[in-house]
Amino acid sequence: MTVELVRANAQDADVLFAARVSTKGEQSLEDVDADASKSAGLINYLMRDRHGSPFEHNSMTFYVQAPIFVFREFMRHRIASYNEESGRYRNLRPVFYTPAPERKLVQVGKPGAYSFEDGTAEQHALADAEIRSSCTHAYEAYRRMLDAGIAREVARAVLPVNTYSSMYVTMNARALMNFLSLRTTREGTHFPSFPQREIEMVAEQMEDEWANLMPLTYAAFNKNGRVAP
Repeated sequence: MTVELVRANAQDADVLFAARVSTKGEQSLEDVDADASKSAGLINYLMRDRHGSPFEHNSMTFYVQAPIFVFREFMRHRIASYNEESGRYRNLRPVFYTPAPERKLVQVGKPGAYSFEDGTAEQHALADAEIRSSCTHAYEAYRRMLDAGIAREVARAVLPVNTYSSMYVTMNARALMNFLSLRTTREGTHFPSFPQREIEMVAEQMEDEWANLMPLTYAAFNKNGRVAP
């Protein structure tokens, strides 16, 4: 999975001036470039008591490369702006996702109460071989249709959802916290989540970028159980 932070207007001070306008009005303009480290307590208070709107006055744009099935999960979060590459307008590349050896393969339990365990060497070999074979045949069919003059938007129908795509996603810190609370597994969270590993791999990289941009907000998020305010 590839995640790159391509543009950001996000810092802890953004939370402060947005929050203080409620009590200081025009004087809150003095806090636009304030030293946020002196107001870590205010950020923690806002997070703890779930005063969420001050965390929205910032923006981060990420470039993400991941399998299509990851994007379908990602775009269920209707709290961001998305632009994805189009199989209608460009030939899709023969790049497909296969699970790495450390990817847990075996589901134990029922939906809503299950966990994943390591697969055997034989199961990993089978999964790898079958996925590669299926993708090879699918892409060959895709190329045959394109070569025959069939439109891209029709030919792409044979490609599997583990085909890699790319997109830009733009969101603010509040939206990102909501995403992280649902798409990462962490000790100490108030509401445990059990995301599919592939989208968690994307979320972890986004989290690392955000932690560097807004360290005080990030610390408050973790201190208060990783619950989006």
